[in-house]
Amino acid sequence: METKSEAEMLEFGKKFAENITLPSVIELVGDVGAGKTTFTRGLAKGLGVKEDITSPSFTISKRYHFKKDGKDCTLVHYDFYRLPDPGIMREEIAETMSDPNSLVVIEWGESVANLLPKKHQIVEIRLKDDGSRECLSRP
Repeated sequence: METKSEAEMLEFGKKFAENITLPSVIELVGDVGAGKTTFTRGLAKGLGVKEDITSPSFTISKRYHFKKDGKDCTLVHYDFYRLPDPGIMREEIAETMSDPNSLVVIEWGESVANLLPKKHQIVEIRLKDDGSRECLSRP
């Protein structure tokens, strides 16, 4: 899929949310500025998250709450750009991924690749020369 604006990236995220089953892990792949957090904002909006979604670049993780099928659920957004080794975050990630009502979104997941379940979604966002983005999703 190609997106040509921030609004289209938000819409892509919202549509992606329609098919989410929990628990789920999504790894976002793309360069700085590709639109990973914008995608996550759309995803969260599609899930009914009320809070503003901001990049967890400096805090490493942020948690947001939503309801799905009458259950209290959590979207946990990680960004490991500044953390080449997850260290003590390993335990938190493992615990979060084991929660049946969680959706885990990970940016810059290379340092935690060995912690991710074999069956997780990968969304790759490629910035093109004309400023548009090519968005590829694979299981």
